[in-house]
Amino acid sequence: MIDNLKKFLNEEQDPKAIEKITSKLNDLLMKNEEVGYIAVQKKPAITVFPDSIVVTNKRIIICQPKNMGLSMNFTDFTWDEIEGTFMKENILGSEFSFSTKTQVQVSIDYIPKIQARKIATFAKEQLDILKNRTAAPAAASVINEENVPELIQESELIEEMETEEVTDFAEIMPVVSNQAEPFAESSAASREKINSGLSQDELFAKLQNYKKLLDNGLIMQGEYDAFKKEILSQM
Repeated sequence: MIDNLKKFLNEEQDPKAIEKITSKLNDLLMKNEEVGYIAVQKKPAITVFPDSIVVTNKRIIICQPKNMGLSMNFTDFTWDEIEGTFMKENILGSEFSFSTKTQVQVSIDYIPKIQARKIATFAKEQLDILKNRTAAPAAASVINEENVPELIQESELIEEMETEEVTDFAEIMPVVSNQAEPFAESSAASREKINSGLSQDELFAKLQNYKKLLDNGLIMQGEYDAFKKEILSQM
């Protein structure tokens, strides 16, 4: 941990403050959490117990020494809680602040300018990563919603085609009488009555339809032969 944070000591950070913070961060960091930068407060007068800002790939941690430096308070905010970050450069150092989605305002002043710039840059990068991560599922949802009407139209078209096909079959199937006459007799009489009013072209077309029903397995060979015999007798 300390070896990875030595680079921060080249940008006016207080070595003692960095040492105290890093010694405690070992127990604070979560799994797969990495420190991106540490900025240490530097007031015009001697700063005995400076506040610090630690930014990681998961959150912002505010470190504030208490009890004459014997203890330290840590306040953290995850990146998805952050509404926005701000940096203001003053004559003596810079002020880094951020606001949360719950309207909490946090500000640390007298941050050396180069440290404040790096903190602000890192924070912006993390917020952009979070924004892109949440935008991807939303875009996928929009694409799926756009496809719904197309799928509905396709389903309706298939249903309509199936209905038309069944209707065509129904037109050429014999009508079954509801009276108490023998089935074969009433069916034959009904078909003969229907066929008698058809032209030869219509009878030929009807014979072709019966052949399609036979080929599709919807009627038996014997039924087809009977229908064929009746139609040929009318032609």
